[in-house]
Amino acid sequence: MREFFKYLFASMLGFFLSIIIVIVIFVAFITIAISSIDSDKTTVVSNNSVLFLNLDQAITERTPKNPFGNLPIVGGEEKDGIGLNDLLKAIARAKTDDNIKCIYLNVSSPNAGFATMREVRNALIDFKKSGKQIISYSEVYTQGAYYLASASNKVYLNPEGSLEFKGFSSELTFFKGTLEKIGVEMQVIRVGNYKSAVEPFILDKMSDYNRKQVTAYVGGLYNTFLTDIADTRKLQKDSLYAVADNYKIREPQDAVNFKMIDGLKYKDQILEELKGLSGRSKKENIISVSINDYVKNNTSTGSGKDKVAIIYANGEITGGEGSDNAIGSERISRAIRKARLDDDIKAIVLRVNSPGGSALASDVIWREVVLTKKVKPVIASFGDVAASGGYYIGCAADSIFVQPNTITGSIGVFGIIPNFQNLMTNKLGITFDGVKTGKYADIMATNRPMTPGERFIIQSELNRIYSGFVSRVADGRKKSKAYIDSIGGGHVWIGTDAVQIGLADRIGSFSDAIKAAAKKAKLKDYKVVEYPDVIDPLKSLLEESTDKIKTYYTKQELGENYMLYQQMKKVVASSGIQARMPFEAVIK
Repeated sequence: MREFFKYLFASMLGFFLSIIIVIVIFVAFITIAISSIDSDKTTVVSNNSVLFLNLDQAITERTPKNPFGNLPIVGGEEKDGIGLNDLLKAIARAKTDDNIKCIYLNVSSPNAGFATMREVRNALIDFKKSGKQIISYSEVYTQGAYYLASASNKVYLNPEGSLEFKGFSSELTFFKGTLEKIGVEMQVIRVGNYKSAVEPFILDKMSDYNRKQVTAYVGGLYNTFLTDIADTRKLQKDSLYAVADNYKIREPQDAVNFKMIDGLKYKDQILEELKGLSGRSKKENIISVSINDYVKNNTSTGSGKDKVAIIYANGEITGGEGSDNAIGSERISRAIRKARLDDDIKAIVLRVNSPGGSALASDVIWREVVLTKKVKPVIASFGDVAASGGYYIGCAADSIFVQPNTITGSIGVFGIIPNFQNLMTNKLGITFDGVKTGKYADIMATNRPMTPGERFIIQSELNRIYSGFVSRVADGRKKSKAYIDSIGGGHVWIGTDAVQIGLADRIGSFSDAIKAAAKKAKLKDYKVVEYPDVIDPLKSLLEESTDKIKTYYTKQELGENYMLYQQMKKVVASSGIQARMPFEAVIK
């Protein structure tokens, strides 16, 4: 009888779980249908409107079609994500839109990299040339938030709020001690002293090489941060450095005293000021339109038969199809090939935002860039990061554009083979035995240490791939292999330094790269088209729903520790030779 009830309850539980899953998928289908209808509608913008710019949402390369966007159970925090492409286009359009009288910028903790924020910041500075005002208000400004807000005409803070201004720090997490305790050895083979993605698993602190490049990386970001703020706030960069170095912004009034903000105000006072700027009387309500609605009125850029194609390469590089957030070599190489064979497309902009990944997949994409370059101009535009494999796929372009705070370079490769023998045998009592037909038949086994012969073979393979990587860069940048090797070795470079040493050509925006591509193709009238197509949300729902749900709940459980979990999972799951950025540092 006990067994009967056990199976009965198990069946009932399975039945109810199935019902819940069906309901979730049904609601998702309805959401997609409604979203599809809404996406076809334009937004009515009334006269005397305020453009509400919420920059706390995720700023991705392209506006995501997220089938779970309105479902709080599976990732509701992503529902307000917006693409940089749409955001920049909308701000530029608002500059000449007579119905938009001003921008209200609200930002506390932006979800974007520093190069992306600089693109948005420069768009806001350009908007101000119209004579229209930008008013920024927040109860809390993180350093990234203040970086964006400092482009405004007026920056206001809640009287009881806070402004974070303390300088940058970067902290890396090391797992060597943990791995030793559980009996796991990470067997590392690499080329390049700066290729330090492996260091968290074999050291308990930064190597001297890694410390040197992290110091340069953080210092480069900080220099651009201070320079840009000093320029728009009309302050001395040295004074800003002293304010941060001595942590002088401790109370809201301190921010006013050091002229970092224009005043302390409550939300109702901000609304009154916005009424005046938008031509509304005190008795009238503000008419506002959110940036997420305003981008729905974006139209395709340009006219004429000729086209400039933007190919988005965003995320880690893998083999296969990938996704909108992961560069699949098949999907991206197919997009490049399609653009190459289209006679109406006269030039290509390869937009790269990637820390790298599979060396083989990177080479597959690189090949398509080389073939395309022979028949039409290819300009690379690097975003927040285009390092290692991310640099590999763009190095053959005719010209490379970076932001001063873009992270790039990292020319190097590595491999990690975990050895679980101690964990399995000494900790868990699990042993292994078997037969093989050749000495190296189990060369990648993870249940024993590598032999010297195996290590020699793998190291030789890495040396070969690194040599090929260096050759690709040398050919693309028209430099000698010896020179590229001298600035390679896994070394990460900030955008300004990359230009100086020849890894990039110009400091310039995404828009600058598009204009350069058109100019090189001798185009005056042209349309801008985007590849590859954004993945259909229905397909995404059917193929990725389980992963999205699992990711959401894992994030909820682990909180800030999710990044550590992700880092461990990534290294263990990585297969083949990796051309990946040497570290994942979070700037605080």
